[in-house]
Amino acid sequence: MNLSKTFLAILFLGFVYLLPAQTTLVVEEATDTTKPEKVVVDHSNLFQMFTEAEEEVWYLKGDVQLRQGNTFMSCDTAILFVDENNVIAYGNVLIQQGDSLAVYADSLFYNGNEKIADLFGNVSLTSEDQQLFTEQLRYDMETRVATYFTGATLTTDSTQVTSRRGYYYVSTREAFFKDTVFVVNEKFSMVCDTLKYNTETKLATFLGPTRIDQNKSKIYCESGFYNTSTQNAKLFDNAQFVKEDQQGTADTIIYDGNLDEVIMEGNAKFKEKDKNATADRIVHEEKTGNTRMEGNAIFDSEDQHIESPIIIHDKEKETYVTAGRSTVIDGTSILKADSINFDDAAGLGYAQGNVVWVDTAEQITIVCEEADYQKDTDYILARGGRPLLITIVDEDSLFMTSDTLVSLRANPEDSMRTIRAYNDVRIYKTDLQGICDSLEYSTEDSIFYFYQDPIIWSDTTQFMADTMQIQMSDNKIDKIYLQDNSFIINSPDGFFFNQIKGKKIVAFFEEDELDRMKVEGNAETVYYILDEEDSYVGVNKTLCSEMLLYFGDNNVKKIHYFNKPTGNYAPLDKINQGDFILEGFQWEIKKQPKSFEDLFD
Repeated sequence: MNLSKTFLAILFLGFVYLLPAQTTLVVEEATDTTKPEKVVVDHSNLFQMFTEAEEEVWYLKGDVQLRQGNTFMSCDTAILFVDENNVIAYGNVLIQQGDSLAVYADSLFYNGNEKIADLFGNVSLTSEDQQLFTEQLRYDMETRVATYFTGATLTTDSTQVTSRRGYYYVSTREAFFKDTVFVVNEKFSMVCDTLKYNTETKLATFLGPTRIDQNKSKIYCESGFYNTSTQNAKLFDNAQFVKEDQQGTADTIIYDGNLDEVIMEGNAKFKEKDKNATADRIVHEEKTGNTRMEGNAIFDSEDQHIESPIIIHDKEKETYVTAGRSTVIDGTSILKADSINFDDAAGLGYAQGNVVWVDTAEQITIVCEEADYQKDTDYILARGGRPLLITIVDEDSLFMTSDTLVSLRANPEDSMRTIRAYNDVRIYKTDLQGICDSLEYSTEDSIFYFYQDPIIWSDTTQFMADTMQIQMSDNKIDKIYLQDNSFIINSPDGFFFNQIKGKKIVAFFEEDELDRMKVEGNAETVYYILDEEDSYVGVNKTLCSEMLLYFGDNNVKKIHYFNKPTGNYAPLDKINQGDFILEGFQWEIKKQPKSFEDLFD
């Protein structure tokens, strides 16, 4: 080596070692805006320059301070590859970019041309109130994006996020976390596959399977978002939640942690113990336990099934309210109405608007404007708009209206039902009509009891008495009992009137037609005699204590008298018809309901 060059090199190195801390060293080059900025050395306690593979290398030690543009770096030791514009740094490494970012590490490799820093060992990135901790981090000074692949933890306020991989965008304050993501907060915890988190808005966006634990609730979805500050969440794709004995699923679940309210939208399902709810939208209040179901709502409890456009269930009061056309199925009973209120604790309900109640076991239907309902006794009180009862008699519908209808089970343990109707009772069937002030029917003995001025019409026959009973058998009329002031009128033509009068009368039916009639106590009869061509030839008026009459084709065919009957016969052309009218005769044909519409006039 040339001695003079060696001396100059030693002299130069000695000069470098003696450089003051404020001295700035930089490789001077002609200005070229197409080239990246060079890394500038602002300070170093020790400086050494050497050449390695024809590249100039600077060795810096002690309070090393570097910069590139508005980015500042400091460390204990650094190696600057001048030509490649790269830096290797060790010990207390610090990168500062503007006033908002600081990155700490044990070591660093910095590519000055690409402005990318790879940091290793106890890496800590601080941006305002956020800190990111990891063992290895790549930071792009240009895009201001930090990347890690070996696990990291981000802390902001009271929230901590950890994952195996991630990206942190300093400028937008957004972070993407991937692979076994954990989020911990004093109010909740979260585990997910992929998460996007904005540290400014506190909004966490789920990009994969996610579970949130909060206030004893477990929430799951495969996409959605959650605000860690407001504790509001919106969950999609297989969204569901579980809390103690509650479960919910929907296309979308909206959760308000402050209100403790869960909103399920689209194919919503909610279950709590023995109660199940489905609807287009379900709102469940966790504090009160109240549940609101909207759109195609169905609510099932242990012994009830409810369908309605809207169902509101109050858990504490054990009540539900429906709005819109509603259906309640309770055992063999079906109740439909425009709105229904029900108190489950008291077992009392109220239905209003086009009310239809059906007992499927007894084939009984009640139609009215409003009704009170009691669950234990299966009691229903129907009123408003002339309540209508419909039942099947001899394979035909029997219709009955009154001002008020009552149906109940006297013994809830069996299916026997009692029906009461009162005030202006009217009955219509194609071959049976009737009126009275009040009526009672029991499925136990299948008897209709008529009270206060009852009148029954069967084909061409009218039945009247103080009280009256119709005995049913196999859903057919078997007997009609008349008690006190009994009076039966039969008139096929409405001009001549066969009359039967007595204290007590029993009419027997065969195949739903009047077959015979037994009259007891002061029996009187007037009947018109027919010849073989069914033409009237005379009239017979008879009085005795007891008689038995036989009918055919709705006409008296034969009469059997008991205990010395008295009477007289007169040919038809010799009679005054007024002489053959029994006392108490009333032909009430104008009161007879002749059509379904007559039940309501």
